[in-house]
Amino acid sequence: MRYLLTGGAGFIGCNATARLKGRGDDVVVVDNLSRAGSVANARWLAAEHGVHVTQIDLRQEDAIAECVADARPDVVLHCAAQVAVTTSVTDPRRDFEDNALGTFNLLEAVRLRAPEAVVIYTSTNKVYGGMEDVGIELHDGRYRYVDLPNGCDEQRPLDFHSPYGCSKGAADQYVHDYSRIYGLRTVVFRQSCIYGYRQFGVEDQGWVAWFSIRAAQGKPVTIFGDGRQVRDVLFIDDLVDGFLAAVERIAVTAGRIYNIGGGPGNQMSLLDLVAHLERLSGRRLQVDFAGWRPGDQRIFVCDIRKAGRELGWSPRVSCAAGVERLYGWIEANRTLFAEAR
Repeated sequence: MRYLLTGGAGFIGCNATARLKGRGDDVVVVDNLSRAGSVANARWLAAEHGVHVTQIDLRQEDAIAECVADARPDVVLHCAAQVAVTTSVTDPRRDFEDNALGTFNLLEAVRLRAPEAVVIYTSTNKVYGGMEDVGIELHDGRYRYVDLPNGCDEQRPLDFHSPYGCSKGAADQYVHDYSRIYGLRTVVFRQSCIYGYRQFGVEDQGWVAWFSIRAAQGKPVTIFGDGRQVRDVLFIDDLVDGFLAAVERIAVTAGRIYNIGGGPGNQMSLLDLVAHLERLSGRRLQVDFAGWRPGDQRIFVCDIRKAGRELGWSPRVSCAAGVERLYGWIEANRTLFAEAR
């Protein structure tokens, strides 16, 4: 099949590209190369997989329209985005243009030039907002839901919180509605915390990778909040499995929305991760604490049962195994992180 990946030099995009090339698919990759590590990932894709990354900004309507017309994709995997809540608070206009306008430009290009293509959109759990009406409690040093043992499902009302939540949420709804109104075969993945190889995490985004990088370097980390906040985490290989399952089952998945994360069986707190990294590194990790950041949820865990039923998918990599794989990769590629700064 012929794939077009936006944000293809990002963490998720380059892992998806590597998998697709490895199984013989034709892949066209575009990226604006603005993220830390994207240039290094682009070099890696060229050297290891023979993939050239075309530098395109999705805010440029004509450029992406021409790209879609030339690529003639069977599948569009839309990973390009501004990804940090804190950055969206600092520069909400750029956040809106990157996420909402960029997605709209891509959808219009597909509608007019490749209407048979499958479109998979990487959305976010932030579309559900703070979920302040849901009861939470402390248990064994971590937050947990009082009445949601399986986590948050797709029927949860949307409540965009933070400019990032608004821009990604607007894009989420555009992607969904282009299926209903124009008949595009779109699939929305509302993702929880994804982590894994070639993730150049920073303090504002990609916390599992950021903590792991700092632990490998023997440098301190700052926890915003009390460290007891919990996320379900999903290793990148499992996410790519989900993408492929959605395409293979498009007769079922077209027009659908899925919460995609580690689920209740793969959740951990920030302090859990610190403890795990200390075991892997064999040394204490210096941890400083600061105040809560805007839009930070004390807990988010996906209910992934719908994805299980309709995609035949479930996570295969445990938290412990995934963090160990990531940490080992960071240790083996220390020079990359000096280059990415």
